[in-house]
Amino acid sequence: MSGFSAEWLALRETHDLRARNPVVLAAVADRFRSRDAINVVDLACGAGSTVRAVGPHLPTRQHWDLVDNDPHLLALACSRNDGSDVRLNAVPLDLGGNFEAVLDSTKHLVTTSALLDLVSETWLDRLVRHIASRALPFYAALTYDGRTSFFPSDPLDEIITSAVNAHQRTDKGFGAALGPSAVSEAASRFEAAGYSVIQGHSDWQIGTADHEMQRALLSGWAQAAREIEALPHHDIDEWLARRNGKVDLSASAMRVGHVDFFAAPMAIR
Repeated sequence: MSGFSAEWLALRETHDLRARNPVVLAAVADRFRSRDAINVVDLACGAGSTVRAVGPHLPTRQHWDLVDNDPHLLALACSRNDGSDVRLNAVPLDLGGNFEAVLDSTKHLVTTSALLDLVSETWLDRLVRHIASRALPFYAALTYDGRTSFFPSDPLDEIITSAVNAHQRTDKGFGAALGPSAVSEAASRFEAAGYSVIQGHSDWQIGTADHEMQRALLSGWAQAAREIEALPHHDIDEWLARRNGKVDLSASAMRVGHVDFFAAPMAIR
């Protein structure tokens, strides 16, 4: 599985927290309102942002198995625990291999954030099949869905966005990735398995003051466009210079589309 730096995860966390869909998150909270304790497994936990975002909405006593292949991120995730009733257990594991074992012990909820657009159709089939066989609820947040808007617009924005979406479908460590179609593919599979699915947009709305976030995204998208060979490199470089010029003047804003969903079996486990 491709990794992400702690610096990038820290930069995006504020935007992630603000973007999470409140209706979907409320559905997760409602599902477990009657419990006094909960066991959760978080796939691709990174530096632990899901614990911090979702934990306050769950029963007070919590045990989290935090799964990631990066020991540095796992250490960060487990070090940021302010709740005495919250236990965090690091599980070092490359999810590109055999991940099913982490779901086999007693669990009440499976979570993930910013993962499903990176995985392949075959991997998603395995995940849904294993989760459904155990009647586990599944909460997936911040899955990229291909929608991006720039303000003000530039003539090359659409071509760059198309290149990013094409790049999203390349192998991220799981085989050819689902990219922007990930949520629709996952939701249809859970519904076919007898789950109810609630979903909603969780878009990043990145304002004119968010210089560092915009520069990081623009740089990454320019690199993706170069790798896809969407345009001559000098055109991509000029696009990046124009967009960064707007950022420097606090005259640029962006919206990046994501979707959250909660898939729940019909009976509480």
